[in-house]
Amino acid sequence: MSKHYLLGMTLAEITEAILSFGLPKFTAKQIADWVYIKRVDSIDGMTNISLRNRDVLKKHFQVGRVQPVDIQTSVDGTQKMLFQTVSGAFIESVNIPEDDRLTLCVSSQIGCKMNCDFCMTGKMGFKGNLSTNEILNQIYSVPNADKLTNIVFMGMGEPLDNYDNVMKAIELLTADYGLAWSPKRITLSTIGIVPKLKRFLDESTCHLAVSLHSPLSVQRQTFMPVEKAYPMNDVIELLRPYDWSRQRRLSFEYIMFDGINDSLIYARELAKLLSGLDCRINLIRFHVIPQSELKPASDGTMIRFRDFLSSKGFICTIRASRGEDIFAACGMLSTEKQSNGNRSEEMAQVNKIETNNN
Repeated sequence: MSKHYLLGMTLAEITEAILSFGLPKFTAKQIADWVYIKRVDSIDGMTNISLRNRDVLKKHFQVGRVQPVDIQTSVDGTQKMLFQTVSGAFIESVNIPEDDRLTLCVSSQIGCKMNCDFCMTGKMGFKGNLSTNEILNQIYSVPNADKLTNIVFMGMGEPLDNYDNVMKAIELLTADYGLAWSPKRITLSTIGIVPKLKRFLDESTCHLAVSLHSPLSVQRQTFMPVEKAYPMNDVIELLRPYDWSRQRRLSFEYIMFDGINDSLIYARELAKLLSGLDCRINLIRFHVIPQSELKPASDGTMIRFRDFLSSKGFICTIRASRGEDIFAACGMLSTEKQSNGNRSEEMAQVNKIETNNN
């Protein structure tokens, strides 16, 4: 008989489950406290629950914590963790230290359906959704988990394509019996699945980051197939009525590709598109990946692009690239190959592409 994972269950679900096994109702709060606040990884560690009741729990439940099977550390201090899922597949999470902040980039799916041309996760295809347990396990089992200050759903997968499990994880992170985090410590990144985005806006006050990458619909379609189903103009019109000045922040992610979307013509069109929205624009360096002909814009081009948008009143920044040497940077997460030497093989391909481009 398979056991239920406590990590990923709400207090109401824990209560209902333990009552069905004859345990007293107050035990549910004790269990939630041990799992979510005290962060135990075994039922034996729940020392204020009687031995008899712990034995009952062990017959039907396990905490559901799994340690990473591999950890890589970048020269800049970024750490990438490899986790194995219940199905036997793999996912990656990234820990990004910066001054007094420690941000975890969390995955929500094994692979991704969206097939964006600039993303290695999209190149591996879609292998399945992560459960709420597998999402939270990344947050609870990474190194220095107790020092995390922020969570960003910017890892493998499209979070809104796994809406229920992602939102349940956010519920548990912000619950008073959980970590009691402010929603302001959580950012969800999406390419804009309109029906689920509407639900997210109405059901959450977490920060939102929208992957835009071009102000022109026809061009955006060429490297983001989602544009055909959910045009960016529809996404932006959906965002306009909401208040972005207080409880939550709206930002747009814009990867800059050499000769594609990096001229000041695109900066002007982007300013027009986002006019009137209280938002930030994050310019992102493209990290060369195999199977894509896209190339990164130069630093000087990015600076000119940023300065133009700043002159139009936008808060615009060039995001620092972190963890590129361990394939942990934006768009580089992929676990399609797990054999020995696969990362060195991929890096060799990247170096060859960069040499040919120079």
